[in-house]
Amino acid sequence: MRPAVVAAAHRQAPYAALRGIGPWAAVLRGIVIAVPLVLLFVALFSAADAVFANYAERLLEWDVDLSGLIGRTMVALIVTWLAAGVLGFVARPGDEFAEREGMSAWARRPRGGTIEVVTVLAALNAVFLAFVILQATYLFGGQDTLAATGLIYAEYARRGFFELLAVAFVVAALVLATESFVRTRTLAYRAALIGLVLMTLVVLASAFLRLRLYQDAYGWTELRFYVLAAIIWLAIGAVMAVGTILANRSGWLLHGMVALSMVFGLAFNIIGPARFIAEQNVNRALKRTETTGSLRFDEIYLASLGSDAVPEALRGFADLPLPPAVSERILADLAEASGLNDPQNDAWQAWNWSRENARERLGR
Repeated sequence: MRPAVVAAAHRQAPYAALRGIGPWAAVLRGIVIAVPLVLLFVALFSAADAVFANYAERLLEWDVDLSGLIGRTMVALIVTWLAAGVLGFVARPGDEFAEREGMSAWARRPRGGTIEVVTVLAALNAVFLAFVILQATYLFGGQDTLAATGLIYAEYARRGFFELLAVAFVVAALVLATESFVRTRTLAYRAALIGLVLMTLVVLASAFLRLRLYQDAYGWTELRFYVLAAIIWLAIGAVMAVGTILANRSGWLLHGMVALSMVFGLAFNIIGPARFIAEQNVNRALKRTETTGSLRFDEIYLASLGSDAVPEALRGFADLPLPPAVSERILADLAEASGLNDPQNDAWQAWNWSRENARERLGR
């Protein structure tokens, strides 16, 4: 045996002894790793869903507002994660044999034990399963939320989509991390990871329904438009993750997400978020006017959308019973927001098709 191999084996001996104390030690390490992640997801789910928060408070018997822990918990987890990474890098013994054999730094990256990772995933699956059951019962099933939380269904369902979106992003990062650093991709590991991804799809469905109910009640904004796009982006990514895990091609997942992001960016330019939002809000105002006979229309927000909203705003003025003074004020605000009154935009270098179209429509 070569001296370099003997030296490397000698340095690894204490670590090998720690790894050899039995599978229950690995399970215990997995539980320790899972605790902060479980607390993070419990906090996010509690902030998003009043029924889940009610059950979590009963189970844990904490006289605290779980939603207030989100920020502090996330900061603590990030700091702990970075500190653990630095300490792990410093404590990791050198591997001169691997370096001499020409292995890359990525090939020599530290790997997580499969038992630890499966334990973490099992704990997270239990939390997600509890949330999914409550969603199927109350949000999708229509059970009495007033008795469970003191909130009517409309109040219960029109909240929490931001927190659920954060849950999906954390799961996406977790999937990429586990696929990159797990030591052995066993059947139990893949089943646990796919189960977590599939339940994340239910979380995204819950976020989608909550967002749609909120939009139906209060209309569209650019923020809500991009939240909806993020939900769809994550849902497609979850389907891609399941496929790549089953095919043992998870290394292509990040490439697929980047390509999907480029497709979404192109779609945003084709759709035109401001035009789409103005169109949806005008149509919503028309339907409500026809149904209730009263006009409810956020003309201030419409006027802030800029030049892309001008054609839809003009169409709305022709159909909506707006007072002439209100219409004139909106047109003036649209012209200002579009930069039509800015002399610097008259130069050929500042030419913009949307602005020129708005200028023509407004008779400028």
